Amino acid sequence: MSIDLPELHAKALDSTRAFVAGVEADQWGVTTPCSEWNAPALLNHIVSGNLWVGELTAGKSIEEVGDRLDGDLLGDDPLAAYDASAKIAADAFRAPGAMEAMVGVSYGPVPGEIYAGHRFIDVLIHGWDLAEATGQPRALDPELVEACIAIVEPQADMLAGSGMFDADVTAPAGADRQTRLLAMLGRRP
Repeated sequence: MSIDLPELHAKALDSTRAFVAGVEADQWGVTTPCSEWNAPALLNHIVSGNLWVGELTAGKSIEEVGDRLDGDLLGDDPLAAYDASAKIAADAFRAPGAMEAMVGVSYGPVPGEIYAGHRFIDVLIHGWDLAEATGQPRALDPELVEACIAIVEPQADMLAGSGMFDADVTAPAGADRQTRLLAMLGRRP
């Protein structure tokens, strides 16, 4: 499978946007599958991550950005905040040379393609988390699921050891590809 990370990342941003747009006004306080976050905290995490893409791919260091992207980034219009951040991230990863350039992320300097792959996973799966929390249909685009599996499988042990995912989740025998992906990333669909 040939993976065009900038375009897959942009499609994941669009997929998650649909889930953000589907959150009803009275659902913003619901808890999510990420036990430490309610819906606004989860979306704030996604928005913050998108904004970090713009900063880090422009060559800034974590120290230079400092705490500027901490706190509430959603304001009174979560969808508008998401849209603005998604454009920044999509444009940054589509920039010429972005996949080859070294990016100083929290886990060390990595090529842009590694960072883009991790952001792709984060955006896609947290979109599913938001849909799960708010009772929306949770089917993900099969192309995105397959691309995500292709990125996750070679890193499965490293991701499991990161402590970021519940490592005790196993997909049932005969599970579909989306369920297998979600289980690999600690989700219990």
